[in-house]
Amino acid sequence: MDTAFILLKTEPAREKDVYSALLDIAEVIETHALYGEYDLLARVECANSKELTSILMKKLRQIDGIRETETLIAVDY
Repeated sequence: MDTAFILLKTEPAREKDVYSALLDIAEVIETHALYGEYDLLARVECANSKELTSILMKKLRQIDGIRETETLIAVDY
């Protein structure tokens, strides 16, 4: 199972809308509101990198109100 942390910047005053939309995505395991450069953090779990790409392109980036994302992929030692 692959894990990624997605940092999100939202359009002004759209944080709650995006937060709610993230809760509807099964692969999003955790969602947190943040102070600072990014507005939200989502932890995503999926089977592999191909599925992660699909989640990012077909689900997360389609949410109205998201301005920018940064994906951090967790690795095992």
